[in-house]
Formats: sequence, structure tokens, C-alpha cells
Amino acid sequence: MVAFPTETYYGLAVDPCNAQALERLFEIKRRSRELPILVLVSGREQLQQTTADVSAVYERLMQCFWPGPLTLVCTARPCLPQQLTGNTGTVGVRHSPHPTANQLLAAFGGPITATSANLSGHPPAVTADEVARIFAGAVDLILDGGQTPGGSGSTLVRLHGASLSCLREGKIAFSAVQACVDSLNS
Repeated sequence: MVAFPTETYYGLAVDPCNAQALERLFEIKRRSRELPILVLVSGREQLQQTTADVSAVYERLMQCFWPGPLTLVCTARPCLPQQLTGNTGTVGVRHSPHPTANQLLAAFGGPITATSANLSGHPPAVTADEVARIFAGAVDLILDGGQTPGGSGSTLVRLHGASLSCLREGKIAFSAVQACVDSLNS
């Protein structure tokens, strides 16, 4: 398990296809097993490892906001562990612009989890020192990339048929997301 900085908070990375690693992640965070875990990708090729369902709307959103703090909830590939998807059949995916996050993705060679570095229900860590204090040696490696901006997390959106909904408004205003989608139809 690796803690690393993103454009929002520090995240916790494990192999999203490793059931033991995911179980450890849930235990360390004290996170409910019903909650899905976000996945970080380095771009289109890695996105295809998590979902085969990339609509024109999502393509447009990726053009407008990736890399950046926009998480797209997609239909998960059947090979992904149910632990990762929280038994929803979906997976949240985003592409971070943070150089350390991208170096970690490159070193690993595939998607990684990127759930916030915190105990469930507590504020996420914005520094490597906070990660160390919160997890007291439970994380295998902490990549210190300085202080992250904090504030709010990524904006989380999901497409239902032709309708886009906001599951969580974060760094990107949903109105900006909707304007990007509307420009596709004009």
C-alpha cells in the first residue's frame, strides 16, 4: 500500500485487481465493504482495463477535464473484484494531473486505487506527515509530494442513459461539467 499526493488530497494505492490488497485497504481505512473504491488511470489505455463502456458524453468530459479532478462512474469490467465496485457493477475512474500520481501509475504499469488517505468519516490527509500520523506504520510507503490543496475532492458524475447526474460536487462545479456536455449537443 502506497500513499501518494494528488491534485486534491493524499490517496492510498493498491492493485485494484488484488483481493487481498483491497481487503487490507478496507481494514486500514475502517471503510464499509459496501462502498466502492475509486481507481486512477494514466489515460485512455488504462481506462479500457476498467470499463468497456465509454460513451460520447464521457469522451467529451475527458477532453474537457482530464487530467483533473473529475471522476466518471462507469460500468465495471466483469473481471474487476466486487470489493472494488462495492457490488455495484460500476467503477469510479479519473486521471490525475499530479506528477507523483502519474509516476506511480507508470511504475505500477496499470490502474491503481486512489481512495483518500484517511480513516472513514475523518478528513483526508493533505501532507505526508498527516498520512504517517493517521496510519501509524500501516502504510508500506509514503511518497512525499508536499502539501496538497485539500478543500474538496473530485467531482463525481454518473451517466444514466442520456442523463448526467452529479453524485458529489467537488473541485469542478457541476454547472461546468454540464456546460461541457451541452457543448457536445450544439
